[in-house]
Amino acid sequence: MATLSTGALTLADWAKRLDPDGKVPTIVELLSQTNEILTDMRWIEGNLPTGHRVTVRTGLPTVAWRLLNQGVTPSKSTTAQIDENCGMLEAWSEVDVDLARLNGNIAAFRLSEARAFLEAMNQEMAGTLFYGNSGLAPEEFLGLTPRYSAISGATNASNVIAGGSSDTDNASVWLVVWGENSIVGLFPKGSKAGLIHDDYGEVTVELTAGIAGSRMRAFQERWQWKAGLCVKDWRYAVRICNIDISNLVAKSSAADLTELMIKAIHRIPSLRLGRSAFYMNRTCYQMLDIQRRDDAAYGITFENVDGVERPTFRGIPINKCDQLLETEALVS
Repeated sequence: MATLSTGALTLADWAKRLDPDGKVPTIVELLSQTNEILTDMRWIEGNLPTGHRVTVRTGLPTVAWRLLNQGVTPSKSTTAQIDENCGMLEAWSEVDVDLARLNGNIAAFRLSEARAFLEAMNQEMAGTLFYGNSGLAPEEFLGLTPRYSAISGATNASNVIAGGSSDTDNASVWLVVWGENSIVGLFPKGSKAGLIHDDYGEVTVELTAGIAGSRMRAFQERWQWKAGLCVKDWRYAVRICNIDISNLVAKSSAADLTELMIKAIHRIPSLRLGRSAFYMNRTCYQMLDIQRRDDAAYGITFENVDGVERPTFRGIPINKCDQLLETEALVS
């Protein structure tokens, strides 16, 4: 008896998606997450087919006071070029045509599956923005965490603030200023921006499991997202690391989130260079609200943004990102 590959929907999967009257229901997306970084960040087209080459200033020219009849030695500034690479996030869906036709509503059935792919792509992209490491996984782009990974000894160590933990159940809170001259998302030169969806309709596919070389007719779709991250000026992101989650929840030797966020703000040269936002996981978000209740003098307010009440800290939006972990290693 032939067995479909694990990447294909089965009759059991199909049956779980029908109401008692045989219609495709609205699926409760228990696996969906909130990752507001995806709606905040700014995007530009790279100047390379694989990413973007950035020229940064590494040194200023020498200037001097001079006396009459005395000259000044000519000088110059110095620059360096950095290549930021993009990655290709991709997924394919193949659904047996006859399976999709069983309830008579092919479009609704396929849409229910497409929503899951969209959520998976969003979650993976948000996670890579924070934790992607092209040094360990060449197919990924370099995220924020590997760039801000030391509280001493690194050029950008001043923008990595320790939250006081000495344990291993740690989280980070980020302050990022999105802008063309600070930090921005990339898509390769000549490519399309954002998530691309190709619907190839009904095609013949070869199964990867069961009877070797067998064929079936399937509805085939592809999702692709070519993206990268460009940190033009490292001074416009701040990582508050080593936040002990267990202490934070227990309110015992807990990190003072509002104080740490104030420190982060003062590490940024100018908040006017782009769009600023704080990012934290759901636990930090909750405990910040509780700390706000205990001491309301730190400037956290709520603003109406597109009909949604969103908290802000000194005018900077505070956003949830479920892809931010509670199990980060201690940063030293």
